Amino acid sequence: MAASIYFPSRSNGFAEKPHHPNGLPSYNNTSSAVQEKWRRHQHSSSWFIPISLPIPGVRTRRLRLMAPNLSRLHQSSVARFGRRRGTVILCLGIVAAIYFIFAVHKRFGSEAKTWPTPFPAGDPSTLVYRREDLRRIWEWEIAAGHYPSAHKIPEQIGLSTPPLNPALPLRRSTTLPSRFRSPTVTTTLGTGSKRVYLDLQSAPPNVAYPPRPVPGSVADLDIIMDHCDFSTNKYVRDCLEVLRSGGGLDNGKRVRRGKMDDWKYIYVETGEGENSTEAAPYIRPAFALKTQGEIDPTTGLPKKRGAEWEPHLRLSTPPKYVSPANSETVCDPENPRLFHMFWTGPFTDKPYLALLSFLYTQNLGLNREAANPDPAVCRPQFWLWINPGPAASVPNPTARRDMLDQLRNNPWASPFLHPRFQDVIQFKLWNTTEQLDGIPELKHEWRALRDSLFNSGGFVEKVPQAASKKASTSEAKDSESATAAAAVAPTGKGTDEDDKVNRVGSKSPSSYDRLSVILSDMARFVLCHRFGGIYLDADTIFLRDWEELWGWRGAFAYRWSRLEKYNTAVLRLNKGSALGTFLFRTALKNGLDFHPMTISRYTKDAYLENLLLRLPDALFDSAWLNTEQYQRDRPPQPYFTEFADFFDTPRESSAAPEALGFDGFYKGAYSYHFHNFWWKPFDPSRNFPDLGPRFIEGEQIARAASVTAAPITKAFEKEEMVQDDKRDLDWSTVIKRTCEAFIRGERPNLYGEWLTW
Repeated sequence: MAASIYFPSRSNGFAEKPHHPNGLPSYNNTSSAVQEKWRRHQHSSSWFIPISLPIPGVRTRRLRLMAPNLSRLHQSSVARFGRRRGTVILCLGIVAAIYFIFAVHKRFGSEAKTWPTPFPAGDPSTLVYRREDLRRIWEWEIAAGHYPSAHKIPEQIGLSTPPLNPALPLRRSTTLPSRFRSPTVTTTLGTGSKRVYLDLQSAPPNVAYPPRPVPGSVADLDIIMDHCDFSTNKYVRDCLEVLRSGGGLDNGKRVRRGKMDDWKYIYVETGEGENSTEAAPYIRPAFALKTQGEIDPTTGLPKKRGAEWEPHLRLSTPPKYVSPANSETVCDPENPRLFHMFWTGPFTDKPYLALLSFLYTQNLGLNREAANPDPAVCRPQFWLWINPGPAASVPNPTARRDMLDQLRNNPWASPFLHPRFQDVIQFKLWNTTEQLDGIPELKHEWRALRDSLFNSGGFVEKVPQAASKKASTSEAKDSESATAAAAVAPTGKGTDEDDKVNRVGSKSPSSYDRLSVILSDMARFVLCHRFGGIYLDADTIFLRDWEELWGWRGAFAYRWSRLEKYNTAVLRLNKGSALGTFLFRTALKNGLDFHPMTISRYTKDAYLENLLLRLPDALFDSAWLNTEQYQRDRPPQPYFTEFADFFDTPRESSAAPEALGFDGFYKGAYSYHFHNFWWKPFDPSRNFPDLGPRFIEGEQIARAASVTAAPITKAFEKEEMVQDDKRDLDWSTVIKRTCEAFIRGERPNLYGEWLTW
């Protein structure tokens, strides 16, 4: 009887609340508190409540599910945090739960297989190509032999079958049962020649100098990455030891270390590769299942905001990969060995030492007669591109003749015009308009961006336009002589020759030629895409032969110190490649920005980073991590805490340069990048080219113009005394004087070869 008071009968079996005529629930006076508490908690004590849902097509049965009891959750949150705060926390929890379910579905249940990003992280997208075109870029580069790597292809590219890779050795494919195969593949199928890794050492009795690299040898950059990648906590010091041991540079100085097979990174290819059109049955790929359908063209690939998708790529047939062992010619015409360097303004000791170190280290055959070069060696060439005036100026019609006249009269440049070097060093005039018109991907559209051409990292350096509209119009029509900026530098009386527009070269930290630096960011990609080869910044010094780097056909730059970004102070890009097409078209839709950080965004957004390999900076910039206070517990030799130490070696380590010499300077690295310092001389005591009697005229001119040499300018014939020199020579001085001694004929080069005139 009592139960009927608390639970009045209802047709559905649930208790019905008694209501007062005024609409409020009524309770017995003697137990109102008990009844009210019972009423509030009898149906909400459980954390979950059943929900009955109809089953489509089944009328007689329903689907029973358990759902969170929101009333119970609300009561608990209010009791714990208060009415207002508890309600807010409950709402946030519900939103978080919904987002978690959505995120798990996107990561494991969608084709994209990526976690969602509710808020944009970092920079906005730069992507202007669909997945289909990115896939074609990968396939083109692999077919051309530009991917001699076993690193995986990103899943986002969506390849359904493994591409045949002629730059990887022949390997059996592993066939998985269909139920375990992914709809996308991330590996290539090697069809190339066998690799034989070399043990390079000096052979007695010639142990005083390291051996030259084997012609046609190749550096396995996968192995180098394993030993040198900062991302995997590898030290620069350890990397350099592997580089010099595997390259045979530790001649006569190798200490017993046990078996060093893991440190061998240089190989030669032997035998014939597999015919990619008639693959043997045992290496044919296990085709991926297509039961899940094609990946949506835009899933997981956010397009650049405000830009349209680029038209589908029109790519030429990729060049056929030919192994050096099977090549009919010593030099590959598809991969010319050209070093490019860009220089603005008067020639100084900076490009002078870059060229000297090139002559001192590379296999140029200077130890042989000029008419009798080694037929088994492909000699590299050095093309020095000179922009004689300000970056935004218009070259005059006689610019090339004027450039050559200036080089002949410049003591730092004139030695390299000697006929002995004419086959390996060439000076070329830079004309931005001509260069950009030579890029098919840009020539019809770059002029629309001429007002914002000096774009670096999204920051545009404005260049004043011509004084009158008429001048601007005539300048625009004269495309043969105009520069890329299409803006005449201010001229006439009252012009500040050291403002940012008229500045030529960096004379001090406060007068930095920023426009020329921005122009060089673009020039390196233009030169490599048009002509092929490797670009180097002018503040670079060669430290060893680059033979095996030429053998590696892929594109590369190197790491920006601790950051996973590019530094393009060294850039390898194949001539007319699909990757180059992507970079130029993407840059065009992003303001023609070629800053290294922006290039990093282009390749990351498009999942093409492995096609432009980011090598460890230990190979080209060994001091960088130390200057940013990394790896100081085990630094390499020498130990620089700032880049200025190269020019002003700290007193406590100032004995090292003379004691160790060129051979002890980051031994194993391919080059050294001293990061600007254009205004500091390499050799303050002898700030002139010291190349001996053959070039004495240029030396006398430089001596007369040198402030530091002023006390002896009146008597060049006077014998110099050692006390007139600096007591502790800096690293920059030792390296300069070492290379000059080779030209003077007082010592052999790095590999024990004497210069023959």
